[in-house]
Parts: sequence; structure tokens; C-alpha cells
Amino acid sequence: MIDRQRLLPPALRRSSQRQYPAPLLPAGARRPAAILAVGCIVVVAVLGIMSAQQGRGFAIDRAVDSWIIGLGIPQHALSLVSRIGGVAAVTVLTAALAVTCLAARRVSGAVLAIAGVALASAVTESVLKPLVHRTITGFLSYPSGHTTGLFALATAIAVVLLAPRDARPGRAVRVAAVAAAALVASAVGLAMVGQRFHYFTDTIAGAAVGTGVVIGLAFLLDLPVARRWLRWPGR
Repeated sequence: MIDRQRLLPPALRRSSQRQYPAPLLPAGARRPAAILAVGCIVVVAVLGIMSAQQGRGFAIDRAVDSWIIGLGIPQHALSLVSRIGGVAAVTVLTAALAVTCLAARRVSGAVLAIAGVALASAVTESVLKPLVHRTITGFLSYPSGHTTGLFALATAIAVVLLAPRDARPGRAVRVAAVAAAALVASAVGLAMVGQRFHYFTDTIAGAAVGTGVVIGLAFLLDLPVARRWLRWPGR
């Protein structure tokens, strides 16, 4: 395929590059990202249909929930871990990621972090919880809001680090950062189960919502019109 950018005069090529900053999702990552996003939609839909109007867990919930509770982790420790997924903590962490992106002149990364986490949380709290109406101890539980927010943030971190502007940070550091974010998000989900605030499958759905929404938003932000609007001011 002919690269049309190479056919442009140097001045126009530089102008075009300024007009369209680098996409969030590199070409090689778009197909796997699309497959992952579709998989997330399927997981949320299937579990949502199975959980609708239910006040109990599935067999896998009973097995995993019993195992987590049986670990005997002190409740105060579980409470401390679960606070990482609270609104205040997620807001601070999201703001930190957005500021970091702006410092690196990646406006699209900052928008992905803020809008992705906010949109994923809204889908969970305002759409899916009332729609599915699965309960635990009288409260709506599907999907887990704590898990949704943290997995949305972890996915935003992964997307931002997928294609950095230069070689920094190194690949090992980027992989470690994404793994740490996913580990923290998973730990918070399990802590919510250990406190009997959620069933295990609530946390699976929360992870799928957070991941799927952020990936879908990344595709939207990579559209030419969005990239044109989200270029760094003055560039």
C-alpha cells in the first residue's frame, strides 16, 4: 500500500503530522484490542442476563467467595485495600495519570484517562446496576463499581504506555507498571468479595466493563477528527 504521507512535500508532511498526533492504539494493536473489547461486551452481557433479578451467586461464586472468605484475612486489611477502589482514590489516581499525560504533551491520553474512568463508572452505576438488579445483602451488586473504576484506570495506563512518544520508559518498566495496575485492581475486587459486598462474578463483570469502555473510547479518540482536536496547543 502506498504511504500517502511520503508523497507530500516535507512542509505539508510536517503540518499533517502536527495536525494528527500519534494514535493511542498502534496499527498492530488495533485488532487484538477490538477482539478484547468484543469479548468484554460478551462477558458483561452473558453474566448480566444470567444475574438479572438474582439475589444469589452462581456455583463459581460460591466456590471462589468461600475460598476468599476462608483465607481469614482481617476485615480491616480488606477494608484498607478496598478503599483504593473508592471514588476519592480513583479520582486522585486518574488525575495523576492525566497530569502525567499532559506533561508528556499527550492530550488524548489525558482525555482517555478522565473520560474513560468516568464513562465506565457511569455505565456500571447508572445503567447496568439498575438494569440487571442483582443484589447482595439488599444492595445492587452487578457489576462491581470499585473493580470497574480501577480496571478502567489500569486499561488507560496500558493504552498510554503501549505507544510512548520515545523509548522512555523502557519496555520492562512499562510492562511492570501495567502488571502492577492490574494486580492492584484485582486485589481490590477480591477484597470486595472478602467483605461480602460483591460476588466473584460481579468483579469479573466490573473488570470487563472498565476494560471494554476504555478500549472503545481509545478507538473513538483515534478517529481523525478527534486526533485533530486533541493535538497539543500550538503544535
